[in-house]
Amino acid sequence: MEHYLDIRLRPDPELAPHHLLGALYARLHRALVHFGSQNIGVSFPDYDERKPTLGQRLRLHGTKAALHDLMASPWLNGMQDHLTATDISSVPAGVRHCRVSRVQAKSSPSRLRRRAMRRHNLEADAAEQRIPDAAAERLQLPFLVLGSRSTGQPAFPLFIRQGPPGAEPVSGVFNSYGLSHEATIPWF
Repeated sequence: MEHYLDIRLRPDPELAPHHLLGALYARLHRALVHFGSQNIGVSFPDYDERKPTLGQRLRLHGTKAALHDLMASPWLNGMQDHLTATDISSVPAGVRHCRVSRVQAKSSPSRLRRRAMRRHNLEADAAEQRIPDAAAERLQLPFLVLGSRSTGQPAFPLFIRQGPPGAEPVSGVFNSYGLSHEATIPWF
């Protein structure tokens, strides 16, 4: 993760920033699936878990060659009026590192009940007593709404957690969303 580039959303009176960021991220996901890339990570420099918001900037991290190949592809066609992208730059020396990962909530009590009925041979009433509607987990994290090109899943919220910065980088692979539960990205 020695190089990066920033993509900043331009203000648009007709489209909310989170809609533009969702469209940009969906295109990035499609490009990463197409390239089969596991060496490009993402971060959100304006991330704020308290609001919660991802902000209006998307930072891509990777090798210079991987970022160059991605940016040379047509994945941003049709969005150039809505954003500005910086040149590929070297990561500053002495920066901290953080993990950017997906968080999935156990938000569907009915799905959990069906699973309990299959696994534990429960009747519907017993499963409902065991797993009430109040058991639904609600996340207070920033998210994007998008579908998956790799699995064909329809629109869903992709909750994102940017962990606290640490001193040491951790290597690993990134998924087709540019996220990882192991690998870190430079945080600056």
